[in-house]
Order: sequence, then structure tokens, then C-alpha cells
Amino acid sequence: MAYSAEHPMMSAKQRIEFAIEVFVRGHSAVKSRTHPYEVDRFGSVWVMRDAPRKQSRDYRKEEWIAFGLDPHLVDAIARAHARGRFFVCALLADGEPDAPLREAYKTLGYRLIATEGFFVHDLTRVPRRPSPASIERVQDADMAAALAKMTRTRPIPPGMLSDDASFRQYVALDAGEIVGRVRSVDAIHATWCADAYVMPAHRRRGIGQSLLARMLRDDRVRASKCSVLTASHIGGMLYPRVGYQRVGTLFMFA
Repeated sequence: MAYSAEHPMMSAKQRIEFAIEVFVRGHSAVKSRTHPYEVDRFGSVWVMRDAPRKQSRDYRKEEWIAFGLDPHLVDAIARAHARGRFFVCALLADGEPDAPLREAYKTLGYRLIATEGFFVHDLTRVPRRPSPASIERVQDADMAAALAKMTRTRPIPPGMLSDDASFRQYVALDAGEIVGRVRSVDAIHATWCADAYVMPAHRRRGIGQSLLARMLRDDRVRASKCSVLTASHIGGMLYPRVGYQRVGTLFMFA
């Protein structure tokens, strides 16, 4: 069953499980820009990791994703199938006590390295936000090159700049300068939101909300069922202002 406001009988657990798959597939697509980052599943545990490389030292740490599973089971599956170093990302539904989860992974020898809020937007209502900056989708090589220079990354390839591309990048421009950005990635009839950022000198002016609102409107036009993202504590205060609902917390253990 797909996540949608048209399915009111879907349980909170089913909605989170669908959102996790959106996260896994969208996040993997983003990380595949430098080297293929594959998605696999062992039972109910997802894993994201590099496709085979020539040099073992080049492998990025694997990411194992679990929700509602006993930590001992997750640890056993990851250790049995991991190719090298890995993280465990355990999702806890919003409102559930986190002490038992933390203690269980600590007992298994893990240390908590970060927590992030897990958010979903059902796209039924998307606000319109006035912005002091111009919000544009990156669809030409010059803008892609300017963004790459700013972020010190490879330019978006020409094939990802078309109207129907599965990867959509948005920027905020102030006097021609890129001062903010966000991207949306198609994933199983929904979208993954990543890399939302506004330069410090331009914050608290509504630019971040305007970027997200433009992105979400385009997601809805493309019939996305929902938008999913993870956020730091600071980011977690922004996203509800444009309609995202926090449904859980992602605990990252090493």
C-alpha cells in the first residue's frame, strides 16, 4: 500500500515503513552521483552501500537501517552481511522512549554519534511564502556550474537538468549570487528532500521556507505521494513551518 492521504486506514507503522523506503532509495540516489550506492534488504533491515570497488580502502561506511526491530537481531544481520565498516541507523517512532534503544546498542558495543529528526510532508497543503530572493530550479549548464563551484562538487550532469529529470535542484538567488539551495529526488512515487541550506548571512529572512515551498509545489505537480527528509535539531525547527510532520528520530550508532 502506498503512502497517501487517500488511505486513512494505513497505520502509523506502515506510513513510517514507507517513508523509510523513500529515504533509503532517495539517499542512495544522491550518494550515487560519485559512485553507485546500492540498496539491499535482509529481512526487515535495509542496507545502503557502495557497489564493488577496485580498492577496498575506497569503500564508504555502509548504512544499515532498522525500525521496530530488536537491536541484537539488527547487529547479527549487519555483522553477517556487511562487507566492512558500517553504521546502524535505528529509527524510533515519535513519542517512544529512547532509553531502552540507547542502552541496548551500548551493551552491544556501539556508540551513539548523532540523532536526526525524521519528517514527512503529505503534500495536501503547501504554503506559499514570499521571499526576498529569487527561487529558481537549476536547468542550465551555467547555473549548474555556479552551484558546483559554490559547493565544491561535480556539476549536475546535463541529463539531470531536463523538465522530467528525477533529480531536481533549486537555488535562491540574491543579486545574482546563490545564497541557498535544496534538492528533491524521486523515489517510489514519492520524493526525498536533501541538502537544504541557506548561507548564514541570509538566514531568518524566509529564504529557506520559500525554497522548500517551491520544491514541494513541484513535487505535488509530479504526483508525489509525500516528501521525506531527515533534519538536525536546528533544521527540525524550520520544516514544520512549511507543513512537515515529525514522525520519528533516527539514531546513528557506530
